[in-house]
Amino acid sequence: QVPLVESGGSLVQSGESLNLTCTVSPDTLNYHSIGWFRQAPGRAREGVSCLSLGTGSTYTADSVKGRFTISGDNAKNTVFLQMNSLKPEDTAVYFCARGFGRWCSSRYLMDTDFGAWGQGTQVTVSS
Repeated sequence: QVPLVESGGSLVQSGESLNLTCTVSPDTLNYHSIGWFRQAPGRAREGVSCLSLGTGSTYTADSVKGRFTISGDNAKNTVFLQMNSLKPEDTAVYFCARGFGRWCSSRYLMDTDFGAWGQGTQVTVSS
């Protein structure tokens, strides 16, 4: 079973919204944090947001704070990334990943703290 699968990416116009979904294996959300990352062409992977349903800890990058919201549904084994007021600079492949541990740091989000990754979903925002 694939541990994480992203969906919901699309081509949208600036100012519009998208809701990305990360579907995980059963029981994952009780024991692991889930992070959202993105990577634009020619740029390094960037941590966007993190959620731990087990501890209640979260993280959101300053670049998306106030526009993106992370949430989860343990019963449905899903984590969502609601993205509002999208900008062209949000264009990237978005990945969700499973943390080695249960916590999200409130100060940073590093991809080296995550051990399993989805295949990614493309988000393109036109101006």
